[in-house]
Amino acid sequence: MAVAMALLAWQMLQPIFLVQSEGRTLLALPLCREQAFSIRFIHSVQKTPVEEFLVADPAECDGAGGFRLLRTRYQSFGVGLPFMEGEGDFREEGEYFVFDHMDRYFPRLALRTGVGTQLTLTTASGTLCLYELFPPGTRIDLSVARAYEVFCR
Repeated sequence: MAVAMALLAWQMLQPIFLVQSEGRTLLALPLCREQAFSIRFIHSVQKTPVEEFLVADPAECDGAGGFRLLRTRYQSFGVGLPFMEGEGDFREEGEYFVFDHMDRYFPRLALRTGVGTQLTLTTASGTLCLYELFPPGTRIDLSVARAYEVFCR
């Protein structure tokens, strides 16, 4: 019994990559190590696709967990898209512009669905078409939390 309790306590302390909206947990992935994922959307002004490649990292920022933006791919320059030399290594890849090695840290991410933006989240578990699940303007929260925090919310 003591071993079972110790194992349960250990599991409750493990980090989880969470995707939540409107009080619902859409995705909860255990994070034994970095978990790669991408966010894809249609830029609201340029009307062209943008894809951001990130990792959820349980050890990022002194063990608090968080996200690192590694790379961004887009088709046209516009508001809110990287363009400064210091933001990463820029290159062209076919019809896309790519910024690699961005290495930006975020403790959590808040996304919103929008009209025509086709917001999607892709992980090793599959793709969530958030724009099909929620009406425009809905907030989607991405975080790294300990397992017990999911049950205490």
